[in-house]
Amino acid sequence: MKFAQKSYIIIGSGIAGLYTAIKLSEKSDSDILLITKSDLRESNSRYAQGGIVGVLPDNTDDSVALHVEDTLKAGAGLSDREVAAFISKRSAEAISDLIKYGVEFDKTPGQKLEFTLEGAHSKRRILHSGGDATGRNIERALSALVESNPKIKIYKKTQAVDLLVDARKTCKGVIVLDEQTGEYETIYSSAVIIATGGAGQVYSNTTNPIIATGDGIALAYRAGATVQNMEFIQFHPTALNFEENGSRFLISESVRGEGARLKNIDGEFFTDSLAPRDMVTRAIFFEMKEKGHDHVLLDTTSIPEAHLRERFPNILNACLEHGIDIINRPIPVSPAAHYIMGGIKTSVRGETDIKGLFAVGEAGCTSFHGANRLASNSLLECVAVANELAELLSEQEGSAAIDADCKINCLISRYEKNHYDYFPDVNSFKRELRETMWEKAGIVRDEQGLKKALITLNRLKLEFNQAYKCRNLEEYEFRNLLTIADLIIRSSLSRKESRGGHFREDYPETEEEGCNSYLSCDKIIENIC
Repeated sequence: MKFAQKSYIIIGSGIAGLYTAIKLSEKSDSDILLITKSDLRESNSRYAQGGIVGVLPDNTDDSVALHVEDTLKAGAGLSDREVAAFISKRSAEAISDLIKYGVEFDKTPGQKLEFTLEGAHSKRRILHSGGDATGRNIERALSALVESNPKIKIYKKTQAVDLLVDARKTCKGVIVLDEQTGEYETIYSSAVIIATGGAGQVYSNTTNPIIATGDGIALAYRAGATVQNMEFIQFHPTALNFEENGSRFLISESVRGEGARLKNIDGEFFTDSLAPRDMVTRAIFFEMKEKGHDHVLLDTTSIPEAHLRERFPNILNACLEHGIDIINRPIPVSPAAHYIMGGIKTSVRGETDIKGLFAVGEAGCTSFHGANRLASNSLLECVAVANELAELLSEQEGSAAIDADCKINCLISRYEKNHYDYFPDVNSFKRELRETMWEKAGIVRDEQGLKKALITLNRLKLEFNQAYKCRNLEEYEFRNLLTIADLIIRSSLSRKESRGGHFREDYPETEEEGCNSYLSCDKIIENIC
């Protein structure tokens, strides 16, 4: 076991983690460690096609007030108005920053920023880059800045496996595994920032890449942090009906924003294609169930060919790889797990209820998204909260003093010994877990199915039997997926209503008062109205 000290530790290299690192480097002279289990430029963020919300002064048709109202309406009663206003007001600064950092947003022929429309937005306010490559282009620009910054050290191919939290509920650092050498390292710090993204891989159908295994949420929960609203999963209505490398290619909501419409196999238009995502997803789900088909069609013929080619080059090419010419044929699509509205409970400055532990991006839950995220709000939240967090930490000025108590030392000792009783078949376990979650805790749920899912989950936990030290990345990821699945199932069982991304067929009505749900230390605390 190696030991080290750093002022700031950031776990995750998506847009939230990269932006936090850059902002910290600007506001502080302290050393920063960025940990990624993959490589830079490979994250959930890079697959964000649609864009980022920008409420800008030049867009005179729009306003913060209108964006807040759209956010609250989509959030189905659980978005916090003050949080929504706080983040929306900072969108102009966020966009300006990204442009300064080298992000080239698409422009009109008159060289003004170009805005598009997405579902449940009342105005065109979505900025995009490279047509349909917004996430990838932002990720590239920020990655280049991080790599060239001497204040930021990068650990690649490194998995965070446990947080060091003492008896006073203060985070003192993290234990990591170097995947290439197999060596563990304990890194002490006064500030650990989780920016690990989502958990779409807990479902068999997802737009998320194979790295999206809910690592940060699981780490924080195991360490005693409160998680919030884990029942609210956003299933994107339109993913290409083919799977490659464990995920499915997203057909951006912007395609519908530019005029594409959904129809069934018989050619009938059956829903409002620009309704909130949860409504469109359920409409597709029930249409497929009624007709016995595994997909519906997204008709793009109303979009002029030249605009389709210019605006959606990556979608066009991805479809062509599967023999689908979207200029002349509709796209076969069906829903897939896309985004988790819940996560580690945080303030708008990224603070959790564990001192010294922070979270930004999809892993955190500020109550901005509520029960159903408004399209393209996620990237905005990443940069707005990251900026506030960097400001907060710079005011505190981090230190890396080693102050480990017996609780932390006991945890470290578990990783200095081998606990390999047998070799679990992780691939088989993961396949069963993902299929169970899709069938029993997916788009449409009920108590019977959720309880069956919980039985399967508990059996898999017993068969896996790896509570602490595992052998490799795949086992740690599966350990985290088990935690995420448990949180989703138990939260879903506790919410006896339908709201936003959570639909209970046995409780189809929405309660008049909306309540957040919280889980901590393996117990559901309560629903607080």
